[in-house]
Amino acid sequence: MKKYVLSIVMMGVGLYGYSQNATKGKSVYMQTCVACHQATGAGVPGAFPPLAKSDYLNKDVNRAIKGVVKGLNGPIVVNGKKFSGAMPAQALSDQQIADVLTYVYSSWGNSKKVITPAMVKAQR
Repeated sequence: MKKYVLSIVMMGVGLYGYSQNATKGKSVYMQTCVACHQATGAGVPGAFPPLAKSDYLNKDVNRAIKGVVKGLNGPIVVNGKKFSGAMPAQALSDQQIADVLTYVYSSWGNSKKVITPAMVKAQR
């Protein structure tokens, strides 16, 4: 019985931490990413790729982290469409990047991955 209670408590703590990261990430997104990728994650056709239901993001989490940490220079293909622009490296902490990517992955039909600061640090 104690094992089950402990398991339930640990799951609750994990979900609480996840939602907090996504909540903090939304704030970072609205300050840093929204101008290009829009509030809906749809991007701007022909200019800025969508983050919503993004095959590019969902295929390789480390590539997504590197893109935020080190920036991106096109061309890239997202959801079958080519984008040739550039995204500068973002001057954010490992925690902020983990939070914003957790928010993006938890939004708009993406894969629900949770990004940790340690994952970000490994890509720096």
